[in-house]
Amino acid sequence: MTHSDLARRIHAASHLTGQFTLRSGRTATEYFDKYRFEGDPVLLDEIARRMAPLVPSGTEVLAGLEMGGIPVVTALGRQTGLPCAFVRKQAKPYGTCRLAEGADIEGRRVLVVEDVVTSGGQIVLSTADLRALGAQVQEALCVIDREQGGADALAAQGIGLLSLLTAEDLRAAAA
Repeated sequence: MTHSDLARRIHAASHLTGQFTLRSGRTATEYFDKYRFEGDPVLLDEIARRMAPLVPSGTEVLAGLEMGGIPVVTALGRQTGLPCAFVRKQAKPYGTCRLAEGADIEGRRVLVVEDVVTSGGQIVLSTADLRALGAQVQEALCVIDREQGGADALAAQGIGLLSLLTAEDLRAAAA
């Protein structure tokens, strides 16, 4: 399967049109419903297989962000053999009371994994939290970069954005 074939499959599975309010507060007339590609185990495995070569050398832990990054990081962990951490938006006040569950992140080089990046806001917040817990975060990896300022926002915080696909890749593949 080529890169364009994968983009076409993701577009077909997850592209919606209408009026949508994004996490950033922006509105959009098109939306990539990430749960549609994350909920397809065959497609998700192919996505993870394609993302694996993008994982920077030296990465010790993959950290998936709640909620969409969790299935992606799990599939990616299966492809790379790297341990995974599951990062909450905020620590729960019961149980382990941890922000990051799963693999230990303290003192380790951690790659933040997300499904779709628009403004980069959640990655910025979660990376600050992970760094406060001792993680060394230099990059984030996503399935789709919507190309709406996320890469620049992350760069301003010393985080490089790597992406499997961009919104333009998906539009071009569907054309």
